[in-house]
Amino acid sequence: MLGLQEIQEAARRIAPYVHKTPLLTSRSLDALLGKTLLFKGEHLQKTGSFKARGALSKALTLKGAKGLLAVSSGNHAQGVAYAARVLGVPALVVMPEEASPFKKAATRALGAEVVDRGVTPENREEVARALLEETGYAFIHPFDDPLVMAGQGTAGLELLAQAEGLEAVLAPVGGGGLLAGLATAVKALAPKVRVYGVEPEGADDARRSLERGEIVRLKEAPRTRADGVRTLSLGQNTFPVLRARVDGILTVSEEAILEAERLLFTRLKQVVEPTGALALAAVLEHGKALPHRLALLLSGGNRDFSP
Repeated sequence: MLGLQEIQEAARRIAPYVHKTPLLTSRSLDALLGKTLLFKGEHLQKTGSFKARGALSKALTLKGAKGLLAVSSGNHAQGVAYAARVLGVPALVVMPEEASPFKKAATRALGAEVVDRGVTPENREEVARALLEETGYAFIHPFDDPLVMAGQGTAGLELLAQAEGLEAVLAPVGGGGLLAGLATAVKALAPKVRVYGVEPEGADDARRSLERGEIVRLKEAPRTRADGVRTLSLGQNTFPVLRARVDGILTVSEEAILEAERLLFTRLKQVVEPTGALALAAVLEHGKALPHRLALLLSGGNRDFSP
């Protein structure tokens, strides 16, 4: 199982290529919600999300890679494209046709080739396997790889170095890579701090998986504005970590996600995508059950404002 040493090694590996993201605060949000909120600004990370951490953590261990190949709905695509640029190799990314055009354009702008024709959330891994055999590129999984998980966990190391007296940390959960890395770092260095994952009500496979003690796989991609967590299930590597180290999974409504986005824009003055607003949405709907001093991970800021 993933350990603190792997996360510390990842932190040293990726340090020259990523930002140490800031911890943001808002007196008005604290007063509104009756909490002390500390926002970890991963939306200000290279490529606009935490995904650059995991992609680089994996890519920088590869020897003689011809290129990098990934499957993504958006942010991981940009992370892998950036990692390929760092390595000086091509990147090929499989994205669903329905994925954000804004995120596709950003991925191409980083130099990657996007394959999306006929691709759906359900068949994208099959398409990627065929391309893997054809190209011989190195595959970087969006979440279910210990090196990727370790990279995502470096955000937790930074957070604990920046914030004192935390009572709980909240972060989005899709495939579980971020939450697994974060929980590993937090429980190793501050074991009394609670760790919660947050997912939309219509995409509650993580909650059901932890309740049942086995991975629950959705039949089709869930419908939610939080496109970064439209995964079908947790991973074989992430699930045991979440089961052992996460204190709970909170689900939130689409209305709460939208309200959280609005508050982050109007009160914190930050542009955050729907997935990045999930942690604040959980405070809006589950605040009474949560402790007072909370760290909320703003996972990404890659959003479009087109009508």
